[in-house]
Amino acid sequence: MNSEEIKSCCADAYSRDVVALLLGDSYHPGGTALTRRLADTLGLARDGRVLDVASGRGTTALLLAGVYGVRVDGVDYSAANTALAQGAAQAAGLAERTGFVTGDAENLPYDDGVFDAVVCECALCTFPDKARAAAEFARVLRPGGRVGITDVTAAPDRLPPELRSVGARIACVADARPLTAYAAVLAGAGLRTVTTERHDAAMLRMIDQIEARLNLLRITSPARLADAGVDPGAAPAVLGAARTAVADGALGYALLTAVKPAP
Repeated sequence: MNSEEIKSCCADAYSRDVVALLLGDSYHPGGTALTRRLADTLGLARDGRVLDVASGRGTTALLLAGVYGVRVDGVDYSAANTALAQGAAQAAGLAERTGFVTGDAENLPYDDGVFDAVVCECALCTFPDKARAAAEFARVLRPGGRVGITDVTAAPDRLPPELRSVGARIACVADARPLTAYAAVLAGAGLRTVTTERHDAAMLRMIDQIEARLNLLRITSPARLADAGVDPGAAPAVLGAARTAVADGALGYALLTAVKPAP
């Protein structure tokens, strides 16, 4: 599978309603509480301009605009998600403080140096060319601006076979990297890491949440699972492998912030 096919596959998967039912509104471990932690760590200032990369259905962007008073642009590879985010912004009365477009994280449709902060939650691990995406983060940031990331971390050589498939990649596991590797990717783009935090317990909570919701959907909506390509019979082995990997330190979740130094 080439990079464009991976992007399309991920975009299609994350635009499906059944994925929202399994993962919840935020689509990432830690939910809105961790998004707030990320925003606080970034020190977002009212009326600052923020870019949300891989903005999905707009949950993070709407939280930042509504709670922190920033102007948020969201970009997502899925046109379906873009439309849903625009509708959610209208419903929340935040259309004037947010804007959503369909685009590629590796080729952002924005001018140089226009954002005070860039956030990217549970998505860098899925980008085929992480270095190019990081370079794009740096390009659109103003000098002194900050990047905030929450993402799956992994020691790839220690992951069991169940967590190395294409499906695991879409689930933000198979191409995840150690926290130090993400920092190195950002450093290669000229971004200096300021903060790193481990939030592995959030990963375990999400695994438990997925298992509980999957069991419910297996009973109430088996056809929806089948249409989305979810195999309930295979899920227990995958979820069990994920729990073991977290316990062994091979899989986890982390928060990272970095700054674009002033010239």
